Amino acid sequence: QVQLVESGGGLLQAGGSLRLSCAASGRTFSSYAMGWFRQVPGKEREFVASISGSGGLTGVADSVKGRFTISRDNVKNTVYLQMNSLKPEDTAVYFCAASPVSGAPQTRALLYTSWGQGTQVTVSS
Repeated sequence: QVQLVESGGGLLQAGGSLRLSCAASGRTFSSYAMGWFRQVPGKEREFVASISGSGGLTGVADSVKGRFTISRDNVKNTVYLQMNSLKPEDTAVYFCAASPVSGAPQTRALLYTSWGQGTQVTVSS
């Protein structure tokens, strides 16, 4: 298990950019694939992006492809989500998560064993 703390959320206008960070505790950060999910009230948690433990493989949802980029720094034990060209429909609570299945990006929430508390992103039109 790792402990995860997200930061970087906020309120901004459509078209803007934001970078979310997720700091992880522990010495085995590179043993985990990391992912970002988002959720709005009344809807299921939605996959956004994931990155393998080494950082060599990434995957993003079609809804954010070309706008969002996931990256990680295994020295700083941190994963990032760079969000560009934000839209009002990107408004959600964003969660980072860690999966012990580290060899490839993981899209399914059930494969993640640790979750952060979430950070709110609000995009106004």
